[in-house]
Amino acid sequence: MSAQTLLPPTSLHTAAATETAPASDATANTTPQLKKTLKLHSIVLIGVAYMAPLIVLGTFGVIATASHGATAMSYLIALIVMLFTASSYGRMAGLHPESGSAYTYVGKAISPKLGFLAGWTVLLDYIFLPMVIWLIGASYLEQEFPVVPSWLWIVGFIVVTSVLNIVGLQVADKVTFGLMLFQVVVLGAFIYLSYRSIMGGAGTGTVFSLQPFIGSNSNVNLVIAGSAVAAYSFLGFDAVTTMSEETENPKRDMPRAIMLVALIGGVVFISAAYFVQLVHPSFVFDDESSAGFEIALQIGGNLFAALFIGGLSICQFASGIAAQASASRLLYAMGRDGVLPNKVFGRLSKRFSTPVFNICLIGAIGLIALVLNVAASTSFVNFGAFTAFTLVNLSVIVSYAKMSPAERKEHMPGGIIRNIVFPALGAIFCAYLLINLDSNAIVLGLSWLAVGVVILLFLTKGFRKNPPNLSSME
Repeated sequence: MSAQTLLPPTSLHTAAATETAPASDATANTTPQLKKTLKLHSIVLIGVAYMAPLIVLGTFGVIATASHGATAMSYLIALIVMLFTASSYGRMAGLHPESGSAYTYVGKAISPKLGFLAGWTVLLDYIFLPMVIWLIGASYLEQEFPVVPSWLWIVGFIVVTSVLNIVGLQVADKVTFGLMLFQVVVLGAFIYLSYRSIMGGAGTGTVFSLQPFIGSNSNVNLVIAGSAVAAYSFLGFDAVTTMSEETENPKRDMPRAIMLVALIGGVVFISAAYFVQLVHPSFVFDDESSAGFEIALQIGGNLFAALFIGGLSICQFASGIAAQASASRLLYAMGRDGVLPNKVFGRLSKRFSTPVFNICLIGAIGLIALVLNVAASTSFVNFGAFTAFTLVNLSVIVSYAKMSPAERKEHMPGGIIRNIVFPALGAIFCAYLLINLDSNAIVLGLSWLAVGVVILLFLTKGFRKNPPNLSSME
């Protein structure tokens, strides 16, 4: 076993930098670094904001239709699947507390080349998800203010979100907290009005019913179909791992945050789906994509429907802040390693200590939303997310297999159940979701992956060496 593999599972970048950096303290002090300002509650807040809990009402109709009214059961199954994967992300974040997420974990656990492809593939999720978020937010606002053109809302989202992320996560954290409070108020009001309507005789007429779990003429295949859609709502628990280097105690707090984000999201999704399904037991809607608005009108009238649209718009804004921040950190990690141009992507602002170019690039990509609709844009993100989830689960298994018994006891406690069985189940479930994506998502994903293979071929001179600055991973 090489001396390098005996290093504690902290940043290998840090170890390499210690060996090669000039001894001058002045040089070290003038090099911008990501600031360690985030505590556990901040990471959880960012992750929950990324998941946009209020979106459960925006996608309710789609999941209810797919599952034939077994929406709560679909979310319950999705939560169980995501907890296996969240456990794997937490395990890898503890081993490698660096920005980079799946890119770093797969590269260090399995292969630098596969790590590059994992990072390249997950860029589909990270880079294009902010665009989807801003587009959905603009579509809600366009319904409420039809005289204002949609492009103006999109540009407004991009400009304000980019400025907040450039200034830094401390400011974005405070703004996100306020926006999350408003989401909680709207979601709580929706559940309360649903409860009041049920007690008034609407829907099932009782708050104790198995209807949201068994549906109407539902079956296992339909519930799983609903779960595949519901799983998209959980995207975000993994994104917080890109902020490991800005966390005060990443080895302790990051694994906790990942599990908390997934659990909080799951409880919110299941609870909301339960009450909304009770007040509207049918899975038939005038328009499944706007079923939440239809039910908001039913239980609260025009005033609450307007508040609901406002809440969904704010929900998307908060989610956009977190999504753009995460994407910019992934680009920074890949730029710092040299697999993307270092002088462009691997630079931090001396004033703000944030990856300003990457943030602006994500904002510029968001302008693509001006020529896309929601259905077309969402197809970009699914392939990358489930590919990354599958590979990170496998990374836990490989990491555990490579360690000696003493190293396992110190760095990966929990034995075979936590380090083999759980990640294996997570990998199987995520791979199943991946191969069952719609054809457009698969075609787009494979096309993007093919471009990544060509780039890797160039970087590695025909796969004969590792990508730049990732050689230490093997």
